[in-house]
Amino acid sequence: MSDTASKAPGSTVGAPDSNRWKALVFIALAQLMVVLDATIVNIALPSAQQDLGISDGNRQWVVTAYALAFGGLLLFGGRIADLWGRKRAFVIGLTGFAAASALGGAATTGAMMFGARALQGAFGAMLAPAALSLLAVMFTDAKERAKAFGIYGAIAGGGGAVGFILGGVLTEYLDWRWTFFVNIPFAIVAALGAYFVIREPEGGRNRNPLDIPGVLLSTLGLVALVYGFTRAESDGWGDSMTVGLFVASAVLLLAFVVTEARVKAPLLPLRVVTDRNRGGIYLSLGIAIIAMFGTFLFLTYYLQVVKGFSPIKTGFAFLPMIAGMMVGSTQIGTRLMTRVPPRALMGPGFLVAAVGMLLMTQLEIGSSYASTILPAMLLLGLGMGTAFMPAMSLATLGVEPRDAGVASAMVNTSQQVGGAIGTALLNTIAASATTSYIKDHIAGASSKSQQQLVALQGQVHGYTNAIWFAVGMLVLAAAIVVTLVNTGTPGSTTVTGSEEGAEDELAVPVIAH
Repeated sequence: MSDTASKAPGSTVGAPDSNRWKALVFIALAQLMVVLDATIVNIALPSAQQDLGISDGNRQWVVTAYALAFGGLLLFGGRIADLWGRKRAFVIGLTGFAAASALGGAATTGAMMFGARALQGAFGAMLAPAALSLLAVMFTDAKERAKAFGIYGAIAGGGGAVGFILGGVLTEYLDWRWTFFVNIPFAIVAALGAYFVIREPEGGRNRNPLDIPGVLLSTLGLVALVYGFTRAESDGWGDSMTVGLFVASAVLLLAFVVTEARVKAPLLPLRVVTDRNRGGIYLSLGIAIIAMFGTFLFLTYYLQVVKGFSPIKTGFAFLPMIAGMMVGSTQIGTRLMTRVPPRALMGPGFLVAAVGMLLMTQLEIGSSYASTILPAMLLLGLGMGTAFMPAMSLATLGVEPRDAGVASAMVNTSQQVGGAIGTALLNTIAASATTSYIKDHIAGASSKSQQQLVALQGQVHGYTNAIWFAVGMLVLAAAIVVTLVNTGTPGSTTVTGSEEGAEDELAVPVIAH
């Protein structure tokens, strides 16, 4: 970072923190725990449902309670991090997440489980933006920042797949309760490490009073949106409750935008999202996550139901995707981040991932893992890893220190909402295509074995139809990046954004302009 940048008016950054790399270990560990939890419980759900006597109609709440609390409270969590300090919010978030995990593991009823999952989501909503914003304010040198965000991006992208492996191992060899208890050592180590190692730069807090109308409108609007997509998956898009939730969400979020434009100390300063580059990042990341989360789900079902893989074998089948993400994020992304503009990494990254998806559209019942799924996963991981790394870094570039928590929360919000939309939307497309296929082909199946074959073929046909849609989503994400993201190579050029934020960008303790 140049002297000019470090001494810019209003900047609070002096020499880089000597413990920043140690801090990264604990920040990454906390992020891994939060991302793991999004998928690890899915593998354990059938066993937990049976033990706790949860009905088929209510089992979705194990996943939905977490998603609603996490997605709905993220902006509030980011603002709390700016108000209280990121280190404090980080440690409180970890402690609360561990306590909620202990409650979930000890659950004796369905209601106790749902409550524990909602608490996990609430504390996760405080923890996730605090983690990302700590990175944003601690790593100020362009090359170091690229490396740090490379590691963070790989964990953010690959952690969900690791959850499948860990969930399978714990459920098969121990007990479903360990998918909750495993969070406790993660949280304790990360919290203790953060308490003793992290020293947050002074002067970056936003001590303005909380924007209560903004908190209520954003939380209710996001909860209605996420729940609307969850309802659409189970009850259909034409269901009156589903339509009502979408209408309520649109009204609440519109009222939120109007409120934020008028209040003196907004929950989400509009300068954070109206910046051309950050807006492009949030939008493209959310759309790419729609494609990715839906594909995770289809591949899990394809491998277990169609190919007959065990939970553990299914988890290990995702390893090539994780390897691809690690290479894309820590090698390609990190090495090129300081040499080429971010869109030159993100655009091609999303397109490489789209090629991987394109290979998956060729899936059939007899498809070989080695010749079809393996190369598809490698390309998907490589592309997403390469795109994720600059996206994570650029999402907090150019923000004032006092807005770092909220800007980080927007990254998580786009991912969380994208995940909810992706799962519901792609599932609906797949189910519709499957029903149509079986209806057209079942008449020709005379024996039971032929009918079972048609049912399996219908499932695979549904998956491939939905994956075509995912390919389109990734191409769209690439187009958004190329169109909107126009910042130059970090460390050499000025970040172009909205005129309103131009003065703020001169005083930013991040990458030197």
